[in-house]
Amino acid sequence: MSSDVIIRVADLGKGFRSYEHPADRLKQTLYALAARLTPFKTLKRRLSLRAIECARVFWALRHVDLEVRRGETVGIIGRNGSGKSTLLQMVCGTLAPTEGTVVTQGRVAALLELGSGFDVEFTGRENVYMNGQLHGLTKEQIDERFDRIAEFADIGDFLDQPVKTYSSGMFVRLAFAVIAHVDADVLIIDEALAVGDAFFTQKCMRFLRKFMQTGTVLFVSHDSSAIRSLCTRAMWMDHGQVIEIGEAKEVCNRYLEAYYEEHQGKSRSSATAEKTEVLAATERRDRRDQYRTQVNGAVRNFVFDPEHSHSGSGAATIERVEMLKGDGSTLLWIAGQENVVLKVTARVFETLEEPVLGFTIKDKLGRPLFGDTTFWVARDSGGGVTTGDRIVAEFAFAMPILLPGDYAVDVAIADAARPRDAQVLHWQHDVYLFKSDAATSSTGLIGMPMHEISLEVVHLHTS
Repeated sequence: MSSDVIIRVADLGKGFRSYEHPADRLKQTLYALAARLTPFKTLKRRLSLRAIECARVFWALRHVDLEVRRGETVGIIGRNGSGKSTLLQMVCGTLAPTEGTVVTQGRVAALLELGSGFDVEFTGRENVYMNGQLHGLTKEQIDERFDRIAEFADIGDFLDQPVKTYSSGMFVRLAFAVIAHVDADVLIIDEALAVGDAFFTQKCMRFLRKFMQTGTVLFVSHDSSAIRSLCTRAMWMDHGQVIEIGEAKEVCNRYLEAYYEEHQGKSRSSATAEKTEVLAATERRDRRDQYRTQVNGAVRNFVFDPEHSHSGSGAATIERVEMLKGDGSTLLWIAGQENVVLKVTARVFETLEEPVLGFTIKDKLGRPLFGDTTFWVARDSGGGVTTGDRIVAEFAFAMPILLPGDYAVDVAIADAARPRDAQVLHWQHDVYLFKSDAATSSTGLIGMPMHEISLEVVHLHTS
């Protein structure tokens, strides 16, 4: 096995036996036992065949070949029952193959079905130590990392309660917190993040994107956008067999085409959300344009640097974040095209020369969709601020059409006059969540409101 190939699956298959009658199970056991005990080869063969005939075999997976190289992120996509989870369990070693081989290199950490690797009678704390040792950590290593694991899971006093009292979301929180701290070479994740809440999913995605820079990930999801975003390659499975392996975007596109072709003609309904104060298609103007046109020569700009998103000097803090509809009420879900005001309030504890507030709106995978800052309008605020001042920024905009799902808002405050690595004073992740229920045929991450869509049919008459 090449040192580059960290997972190799060769002609892998998994069959499950089923019996028409309870007595058939006993017959198979007796025939198999007799076949092992008899010294006669001809009789042994006949007894073995009779044992096989007592049961029917359902092949959940068969003739699967896959190689995953070090540093790759490979997604597995397919409908329920296609064999995705069975494949991951055999790669992890929790399920023995019926035929074929699986070879892995390095430490493998897996997040499979809820509760796997946990004893429900033990407390969360006890399960952290047990699960960590199953992943190859010593007790001393777990002691050293326990506080970070507990902080990542963020389940409070439930950490010392029996796991059987946990909700499904708490299961996932604790399980992911453990595998995030075991120094794994390979992460295997089976749709488990779909159970967690939006805040925790954002935290997991930040960890995954960082891990993917050096580690290897095998990722199962029904969400084709997640496969496209996270994975370098994808494998499409159906009825226990591999249909296609290739570039993630191309494989996902062909999978969706096949899925919708199969379901063409079946009725599909979508919930239409009641829109709140949708903007009319009138002329809109960005107030910052007047400042841009006044600048001669090179234009100085400011962009919040994600590399310094965890920095904070205590010079200022974000106090409050509100997203409001046009009538001033709180916005919790959108249909697209609404008048929206994002209001950010910060408190200052040191003198700031060029205070800047900004925001970013992200999808459930942590991908930044759009955002802005107050950099270009700061001169209207009267310059710097001093200790005890409060800054209020308002961003008024027309909400684009977002695909149905959960979205999060990051906000930050900075001093643009400081050195680049010390500009960010406070950054808050996922400080505001909202949901999109858009019913639209638009494509892409963001749909833009159309002023008009028309269709004309021209009939050509021939003599």
